[in-house]
Amino acid sequence: MKVLVCLNIPEIGIELMKKEGLEITKWDKERPMTSEELDKLVQKHDALLSTGSYRIDAPFLEKHRHLKIISQYAVGYDNIDVDAATALDIPIANAPNAMTDATADIAFGLILATARKMCYMHKRIIEDQWKFFRPQANLGQELKNKTLGVFGLGTIGMELAKRCKGAYDMKVIYCNRTVNEIAERELNAKKVDFNELLEQSDIVSLHCALTGETRNKFAKEAFRKMKDTAIFINTSRGGVHNEADLITALKERQIWGAGLDVTNPEPMEKDNPLLFMENVAVTPHIGSATVEARNRMAEYAAQNIIACYKGEKIPYALNLC
Repeated sequence: MKVLVCLNIPEIGIELMKKEGLEITKWDKERPMTSEELDKLVQKHDALLSTGSYRIDAPFLEKHRHLKIISQYAVGYDNIDVDAATALDIPIANAPNAMTDATADIAFGLILATARKMCYMHKRIIEDQWKFFRPQANLGQELKNKTLGVFGLGTIGMELAKRCKGAYDMKVIYCNRTVNEIAERELNAKKVDFNELLEQSDIVSLHCALTGETRNKFAKEAFRKMKDTAIFINTSRGGVHNEADLITALKERQIWGAGLDVTNPEPMEKDNPLLFMENVAVTPHIGSATVEARNRMAEYAAQNIIACYKGEKIPYALNLC
């Protein structure tokens, strides 16, 4: 089997596949391939180890229906038309839970950074604006005993909730399709509907997939229902929030602050108003950016391809299981 690895992933994943006798072509440039480059190379390979940088839509899949598997180097797969792949009998797999702790840490860090205006104050030092003590300037919020509202209480949301409960004794509420019995038992979490989540939360943190149902879920009407002291956190997908509406909500003080690891669109332009707001912290989609998480992602993505090659059950299959 010939495998196209279309990004510069850690060598641990490459070595796993090589040990099984797979022939690897690795794209080792830091930039993603162009669509033309990807099309040309995919034609010569049996398997694709992909990432969210590439749009794997129905026309792409139809053109490359010879592929035996597409394994995503990520947990998210909104860039892939899974239904179209299923119709063509192309297995799609991902790397779930590889970055759970890393992403939960980023969400927790963004809560702190936003509440205490850390990113903005760092810039003030660079701009030579740290001159003297100002007792009532640049005041933030304390987090103890606040209410954390989690939209999508899966594995990452659960880990964030544990951190917030343990560090600040936060009350945890969540909005899910199903009851999270573990969270309710261990964290005394309470399931609420969407409007209750918005109205009751001091911090609203997003940990959901990007789907037709969740796209633009957090727009002007949602922000208007939140507390004017609330902090909005998104480490899931930028498309879940409407960025223009978020900017308006912050400018008009409908909400207090925002911490984002994902943006809409992405990457963010360098003159985006959010980057200059006092109560906003933005990171460039680094939720999985730890050595440990990126290595696990490479291992899981490789394991999917190896299993396909051996005719075994694909461990992290999203379809055709």
